[in-house]
Amino acid sequence: MSYIALVTLVVRDYDEAIAFYTDALGFELIEDTDRGDGTRWVVVRPRGTGHGSALLLARAKDDVQRASVGAQAGGRVGFFLHTGDFTADHARMTAAGVRFLEEPRHEPYGSVAVFEDLYGNRWDLLQPK
Repeated sequence: MSYIALVTLVVRDYDEAIAFYTDALGFELIEDTDRGDGTRWVVVRPRGTGHGSALLLARAKDDVQRASVGAQAGGRVGFFLHTGDFTADHARMTAAGVRFLEEPRHEPYGSVAVFEDLYGNRWDLLQPK
């Protein structure tokens, strides 16, 4: 069966995006290849997953793309980061400067809190039940 390997996330700057996703969120940098035309192929994914979905961090090239930075899901939660230890990851991310928009909630489906990435895209940190 096929699976989604990459999802493009349009970013303002490669290096600041790499720093946020690796340092603040704890992702691993899978690839950072100079494409020779001023662009890079930059892939990050949650640490320890080994395979599966990852993010392609793509620097905005024009005004239309720059306008989408931070608004890729139109203000809705567009990304869902599952965790096996909500309390520890929430504490680690908070200490790393991640901006949570709410206090943790414990819902019938699991523990969750909405946070923003460095551009304002909304994410759920979620530990499913």
